[in-house]
Amino acid sequence: MTTHVLGDTGVLTSRSLRHILRSPDTIITTAVTPIALMLLFVYVLGGAINTGSDESYINYMLPGILLITIASGVAYTAYRLFLDLQGGIFERFQSMPIARSSVLWAHVLTSLVANLVSVAIVIGVALIMGFRTGASVGAWLAVAGILILFTLALTWLAVIAGLSAKTVDGASAFSYPLIFLPFISSAFVPTDSMPAPVAWFAENQPVTSIVNSMRALFAGEPVGSDIWVALAWLVGILVVAYAFAIAIYRRKIS
Repeated sequence: MTTHVLGDTGVLTSRSLRHILRSPDTIITTAVTPIALMLLFVYVLGGAINTGSDESYINYMLPGILLITIASGVAYTAYRLFLDLQGGIFERFQSMPIARSSVLWAHVLTSLVANLVSVAIVIGVALIMGFRTGASVGAWLAVAGILILFTLALTWLAVIAGLSAKTVDGASAFSYPLIFLPFISSAFVPTDSMPAPVAWFAENQPVTSIVNSMRALFAGEPVGSDIWVALAWLVGILVVAYAFAIAIYRRKIS
């Protein structure tokens, strides 16, 4: 049974990846907005922002930019899932000997691959702009693990949006608050520079602990308790989103 599910998921993931390869503008578009934000903040606004440290501003803000890249990219998952649902492809798959869960996992794995490519592009541009890190291989692997968990958590939220939306615009609009969330965190400015109510929200929302953990890893510094808070948020969101997505999917195909 497990082999059957894995095989079906692999075939359907290949199908989705081929669609992306035929229109690589999806990945390019996902990377354009974060790159534009990097250019704006580093070359226009960065000189007026005091981060309270000696590190370059591109080093300070890159973790937040990477999260925005992923939040932008998962919107396409909701969009593609909605189109498949409306186009009757799900009903067609139901008439075939295909594991039902493989349909959703194919979209999730495609999102993971596409978003990691977008993240790699953004990191490449950041290096050209002056990003430097003394992070060890282990630290880089830890950053990659955090980004993968973040992508999976947000992608399962995208699956919920894609299955629940009534229109194409509604399917992708859910990502707007996710893209905005890093701006009310420690991603671009220290939280102690914010008004008290905003600072309280910024310090207690998931993006701040995730950004702080990645920033410490890039700098080769101890991550402290932030990493455990970040992992708790990511795993919690992932488990809840997965459970809701599967429940909605079962109702849709029953």
